[in-house]
Amino acid sequence: MLIIPCPWCGERDESEFSYGGRAKPLPPLDAPANDWQTALHVHENPDGWHEELWFHGFGCNQWLVARRHTRTQEISGTRAPGEMS
Repeated sequence: MLIIPCPWCGERDESEFSYGGRAKPLPPLDAPANDWQTALHVHENPDGWHEELWFHGFGCNQWLVARRHTRTQEISGTRAPGEMS
């Protein structure tokens, strides 16, 4: 079980959130379909720290970015999606 520190609600249990995938840049809207196919369906499986999106559906109904270690499940912090890390 993860404890996720929501930037708006404080520390909450993982069961209040929905996982939204890795936080990564998407291609421009007018990019070829192949670029979108790759961006949406080809995923890395990193070992170590990476950023991912979570939706706090049983709380503030906000999206957030969490920095999580894939091996230890440790979360080093969260932020609003528009904020720089």
